[in-house]
Amino acid sequence: MGKIVVLVGSVRKGGNTQLLAEAFAEGARQHHAVELVYIAQQKIAPCTGCDTCRRKEGLCCVQQDDMQALYPKILQADGIVIASPVYVFGLTAQLKALIDRLHGAMHKPTQVRKTALLSVAAAPGGRAFEAVKLQYEIAVEYFHLEDKGVLLVPGVKNPGDIQGNPALQEAYKLGASM
Repeated sequence: MGKIVVLVGSVRKGGNTQLLAEAFAEGARQHHAVELVYIAQQKIAPCTGCDTCRRKEGLCCVQQDDMQALYPKILQADGIVIASPVYVFGLTAQLKALIDRLHGAMHKPTQVRKTALLSVAAAPGGRAFEAVKLQYEIAVEYFHLEDKGVLLVPGVKNPGDIQGNPALQEAYKLGASM
């Protein structure tokens, strides 16, 4: 049994992103241990670009915050799932800060081999997801990860709007397929 960490980037408790991530986790628990990490509840400073994490052995970010506890959880997982609402055509700032802080660590030996993206947007369609999807695709390629799927759900703005949406079942199936 492998381990999957779902990084939930929404600041809304019980919001659409959380409900989508929970549906994914329920499906993934058929074959994996799953941990949901709610990024808004963590204290994560933005990357300073000092590059210490790449120059020194081990997980050695000079910043001492909640990332110190998150590094082992994330880097010892077989899969990482990014779950974020679209905020001004991108990931949430909280999730982006975490991803930036993983950059140096992902260049070192890690168990992470696969990934998936779950995202919701208030916009009913159009180009809302383009930047999020492009950033995800580039990261998958750059870190040599296996993309297990992308689930984009437009038109869900208010908390609970995703209830009854077929995307919840799609998220469950994606989780089960990991």
